[in-house]
Amino acid sequence: MLKVEARDMRADPATDALDRYLRIDLPLVFSWLRRGAKWIFLAALIGAVAGVGYTVMVKPRYAVTTEILLDPAGLQVVPDDLFRQEGQQRDAALLSLESKRQTLVSRSVLMKVVDSLNLQRDPEFVPPLSATSQFSLRSLIGGDEATAQSPEIVALDNLMRRVSARRDELSFVIILTTWTDNPQKSILISDEIVKIFREELIAADADGARRSADALIQRIAELKDDVTASERAVESFRREHGLQSSQGELVRTRSMSQVNQQLVAAREKVIEAQSRYDDLMSSDSTDAAAMQSPTVSSLRTQYATLKSKADADALIYGPRHPRIEQQQIELRGLQNEIEAEKRRIVQSAKNNLDQAKAVVAALEQDASEASADVFTDNDSQVRLRELTREAAAKTAIYEAFLVRARQITERQQIDTTNMRVISPPIPPRTRSWPPSTLQMAGLGAISGSVLGALAVIALGIAHEMGSGRSRVPSRPTAPEIDETPLVQANSETVPKPVAVSARPSNSLLSLQTPPPGGPEGPDAPQRKRKYSTGF
Repeated sequence: MLKVEARDMRADPATDALDRYLRIDLPLVFSWLRRGAKWIFLAALIGAVAGVGYTVMVKPRYAVTTEILLDPAGLQVVPDDLFRQEGQQRDAALLSLESKRQTLVSRSVLMKVVDSLNLQRDPEFVPPLSATSQFSLRSLIGGDEATAQSPEIVALDNLMRRVSARRDELSFVIILTTWTDNPQKSILISDEIVKIFREELIAADADGARRSADALIQRIAELKDDVTASERAVESFRREHGLQSSQGELVRTRSMSQVNQQLVAAREKVIEAQSRYDDLMSSDSTDAAAMQSPTVSSLRTQYATLKSKADADALIYGPRHPRIEQQQIELRGLQNEIEAEKRRIVQSAKNNLDQAKAVVAALEQDASEASADVFTDNDSQVRLRELTREAAAKTAIYEAFLVRARQITERQQIDTTNMRVISPPIPPRTRSWPPSTLQMAGLGAISGSVLGALAVIALGIAHEMGSGRSRVPSRPTAPEIDETPLVQANSETVPKPVAVSARPSNSLLSLQTPPPGGPEGPDAPQRKRKYSTGF
């Protein structure tokens, strides 16, 4: 007999659980949902009621928006403004705009809004303490610090939760959003935030201008002392070296120029006097030069008239007549006067020549002395010009700082912020939160139905997994061995063929052997043995 042995196959819990999980399909889920439809409907109804109750119990919120146009460059009131006004790069402009957006919702601005509107006395921002609030989770965790804050800090914290600002990505527009439980209150707070934000920007520019002006004024006092010391050094150097100036020119230099001009003129006079004297000393030109004198011309006229009368009388009276002798004496007198006048003219020309030469000599002496002084002054002027330039540079800086300080001082009073509200807040038509009662009811019904469906599916899965565990055998069965009789054929023992069939049934493998006489003989139920093992 041939003995067929089967391995001990026992059921694996993990494999059995996976097999049960894989048997869950979509029709089974639909059957669960169909059987739990009433629970899903009940959950949807509860969700709708909860949504309606939420809209009734929650305080409504009314949000308003304000659109503010902020040009990062600002207004250029003066050509050389304290703050740079020329075109900025895009990144720098965006950083400037982002900084202003942060300033808009900063604690300093919001705290001024709290103080301006007395929000620390508003129950919405500072809710009164109740008996239950003292035992809340926040108070238990934070201790006394959670309830010991001042009303201003509480109001500021609540206001920061109700205010937000964002920048439009394609423009320089900041959108400010504010919400409260009252539309008019939201508008009032939004307007106050914009007002204080503008004042904050103006104050920031004014503070920067004031600090710059104070620094300039402090520096101006030092520059003033430096300028005074430099100017005193220049004047002391002029006085020590005798460098007096008139109309921007040294007196000695001007004197030398004048002496040189006089010397040139004196030399011209010497040449002219020398020429006249030489002409008078020449015998050929003595009479011609003498005739230029009006005295000589007059004497010669008298002499010619008397000579003509004397010659006429000599013909009438004779040469020895007393009258003729008297006329001859007068003629000799006139002749002597003419000669004396000629000598006087020559002597005058010689005196003029000597005087011109003396003047030239004196002027040459003066020019030599002035030239020596000018050379000395030129050496001194090198140092003087250096001192003058230093004093002029300090004076220019002092004057520029003085003008700039006065300009910046006036700049504090000017608002150059290029800020404009392009969309002021308006009362909203509806509340921003919560949504309408119908919407909340629908949302609650949908949420309840989804949660109910998930609960039904979860219960179905749990039931399926629990029922599968109840069918698992507590102890594995021992393998059974079927002994098949042998058949005699031609004096040889030949076993009959064994038919093995495998049919899965709850993860069990069954082995069947056909009985003698065929697989379906009449004695199949008695001879059929089942071999099974678990994985």
